[in-house]
Amino acid sequence: MDLSQGVPIQIHLETFVTQGEDNETHVFDEPGTLVQMGNALYIRYQEVDEDAGTSMPVTMKLREDGDVQLSRGSSNGDTQLKLFFANEKRVLTRYRTPYGIIPVETVTPRIYVRMTTEPVAGEVYIEYQLFANNQHLGDYRLRLQFNA
Repeated sequence: MDLSQGVPIQIHLETFVTQGEDNETHVFDEPGTLVQMGNALYIRYQEVDEDAGTSMPVTMKLREDGDVQLSRGSSNGDTQLKLFFANEKRVLTRYRTPYGIIPVETVTPRIYVRMTTEPVAGEVYIEYQLFANNQHLGDYRLRLQFNA
């Protein structure tokens, strides 16, 4: 199947957040698009918060080497978060807020990506820790499943 033109997909995303004693779970079911550009696959969708009446563009880049890049927000907006996940590595990145840029780091103890093309379907599972100013902000798990 030719993914270079983009294929509509349905996304099911679960995120689990542990910050100190607090635990949160978020579930999103959204339409999206899967596109292949060069050796990378891009999953794009809008993360809708119906309670707040907002939506945030999200792009997940699945690299050939197994690393994953997650971008939330737009490059011309007030807020943009770019996270990089590389298996068992600590990666420095930045979080642009209306109040300035905050350096953040991810540590990824586990990352798993699988995909099939007939039919188009897949799963991305990432366990990571988030740090800012050398302080542990929390532990996160992300599980994204998609199918055409």
